[in-house]
Amino acid sequence: MTERRLLLATGNAGKVREIRRALRGLSLPVVGLDDVLPGPSPAERGRTFAANARAKGLHYSRRWPGPVLAEDSGLEIEALGGAPGVRSARFSAPRPTDEKNNRKVLRLLGSLPAKDRKARFVCAMVLAVRGRIVGEFRGQVRGRIGLAPRGTSGFGYDPLFYYPPLGKTFAELPPDVKNGISHRGRAVRKLRAFVEKKKKALSGDRPDRA
Repeated sequence: MTERRLLLATGNAGKVREIRRALRGLSLPVVGLDDVLPGPSPAERGRTFAANARAKGLHYSRRWPGPVLAEDSGLEIEALGGAPGVRSARFSAPRPTDEKNNRKVLRLLGSLPAKDRKARFVCAMVLAVRGRIVGEFRGQVRGRIGLAPRGTSGFGYDPLFYYPPLGKTFAELPPDVKNGISHRGRAVRKLRAFVEKKKKALSGDRPDRA
């Protein structure tokens, strides 16, 4: 394999920013889909975050000669039976937006008290090379859904996701602080450790999970 750049298999600009920041200093240069493989992404038909991440990783690793990092992530709200889950990005379809998704969550939860607004962010990542998954990584963080959006940083459900240990929503946190505790940040740290310790993974060895 001559291509040493790591392809981030996502068109979500917010995710690209966060993952790039979290991977600073890694020996692999990072490129995004829009840089090298523009065009529509494959449909996400999996019933779990891990299934969607695997599908994207395998799809793009057959088109890209180097390593591919794919992920799927989203919000699970206990009072909504785990929704929006894998439909997090398109929860307010048709024509979903972050703002519409947040409004729908608030409408569905209504005036439920804080103790009944438990939620967690979940991230599943896979590292794939030439049509083979060589590593899988998972991260999650627990919090609760606020009564109204707060903060202007981040993206997605960040303005609603209240993290009790810091007393702020994710959208109120500086990017480096959020990356230090977020579901995506936790998964990326596992990926970094894997890549730094097991460089053979980029040659298509047996998959590891973390």
